Amino acid sequence: MYISSSAPEFDVACRRCPRLSDFLTDVARQYPDYYAKPVPPFGDPQAKLLIVGLAPGMHGANRTGRPFTGDHAGILLYQTLYDFGFGSQPVSECASDRLELMQCRISNAVKCLPPQNKPVTTEIKNCNHFLRAELMSLPELGVILALGKIAHDAVLRAFAVPLSHYRFAHAAEHRLGGRVLLDSYHCSRYNTNTRRLTESMFHDVFRRARELVG
Repeated sequence: MYISSSAPEFDVACRRCPRLSDFLTDVARQYPDYYAKPVPPFGDPQAKLLIVGLAPGMHGANRTGRPFTGDHAGILLYQTLYDFGFGSQPVSECASDRLELMQCRISNAVKCLPPQNKPVTTEIKNCNHFLRAELMSLPELGVILALGKIAHDAVLRAFAVPLSHYRFAHAAEHRLGGRVLLDSYHCSRYNTNTRRLTESMFHDVFRRARELVG
């Protein structure tokens, strides 16, 4: 499967979504020491594994400028990345720490903090050309790990695949040409607290990702 895009992978000055731009302006006034801008991808530029989340969290990536850093979801994610050899340390609390990712990069379906952590469909579509450019940088045998259904659907949109062709399910595996799309429930506080996603379940998905990446 081939996808084409002339778009850049990231634009910190992007203002395509008025609601998100206005919200970030308000957040920056309320929290002047927060990053409060579109959050760039983080990790190995030659990655074989691309992890796609939903969007920056208010007091996580929106504060630090690094995906999943400094929030509850990042606790499980970065520990798991370390456990499976993708991360140099098990904790990421700020963007200036010494964490390095190996063979792995992390991004989001939506690069800006949405109100109540809920982007609308138009915003997801507006941001999709950035994700498409990121997917193009993956090798043909690369692996995409979608954390949650919104991320799963965003990946399918980027590949111009009808959403009905591949349904989201935890630990599901889909072939997109030479690449593999893996699904996992998002490692959010809600999912881990309710045990919808356990550490063991998350590890099983990463174990498969490691097998595929090699």
